[in-house]
Amino acid sequence: MEPAESAGELYVSCKPLLFSLAYRMLGSVMDAEDVVQEAFLYVNETKLDHVKNIKSYLCKLVTNRCIDRLRSASRQREVYVGPWLPEPLVAERDSESEPSLRYLQKESISTAYLLLLQQLSWTERAVFLLREVLQYEYDEIAEIIGKSSTNCRQIFHRAKRAVSGLSAPADERPSAAEPSCRSPHPSQEQTADLVERFVQALTTGNVGQLMDILSADAVLYSDGGGKVSAAVRPVQSAERISRFFEGLMAKLPKAFTYRLAEVNGQPGIVCYFGKQPAYVFSFHMREERIDAIYIVANPDKLKHIP
Repeated sequence: MEPAESAGELYVSCKPLLFSLAYRMLGSVMDAEDVVQEAFLYVNETKLDHVKNIKSYLCKLVTNRCIDRLRSASRQREVYVGPWLPEPLVAERDSESEPSLRYLQKESISTAYLLLLQQLSWTERAVFLLREVLQYEYDEIAEIIGKSSTNCRQIFHRAKRAVSGLSAPADERPSAAEPSCRSPHPSQEQTADLVERFVQALTTGNVGQLMDILSADAVLYSDGGGKVSAAVRPVQSAERISRFFEGLMAKLPKAFTYRLAEVNGQPGIVCYFGKQPAYVFSFHMREERIDAIYIVANPDKLKHIP
């Protein structure tokens, strides 16, 4: 570490990069924050005279800690109740105050994109992010992952094909991630307009308007984690989704409120029961309609949301 660079300066300069890496690896805001803190604590308590590039060293620490967490969490994920969705990363609408959001292109932290990453093995995910996000050379990735440079190159190209959707048939929906490879991303303005129309349709009970903004083959994924009531299977088709929301809106308490926010880099919705966050909505759009709806209701995944 350069003598002139204090621990505070290092934290400020590197945290957005490290958080972005950890969040995309883990799909958890809180776990990503913990991993980054652990890495900085280790650096502050360890002699690093042998380290020439502290930024790369921190990335290695974070990557390895993420892999350890993914290994330990694999059994929990296998028995998870219903669809698993990443913890939502929420910022004020049109806000540029969150460094981790500024660091990455917003589309690359969308819910659908993160779900594609989650379909990769931890090795594929680590290699893909180190190469695609951090622009590491294959020799450097090989040292971090513990595989040969040639093997890492092959893993990266395989992962890149999967993320870009080239390995999935266009007429199938194998998972919650698949819609992200179906069409180009619409503009922020188009997405925001659809989200506002969606909210209006729900709050007024206008089923016709809701049907008009949903793709005929839209899919809804609801993550309650077995902690709260949620659909344990994806809800498919605009008609079934409309019925789902009719039932949901009928059960909402009087203290229900909502706000429009930026969820994973895209316009979304945060809903509250009183002052407690209850649901976070994010969306995927296709051909100026809502193609996929992602609802996080698991209270364990909403603890970080104000």
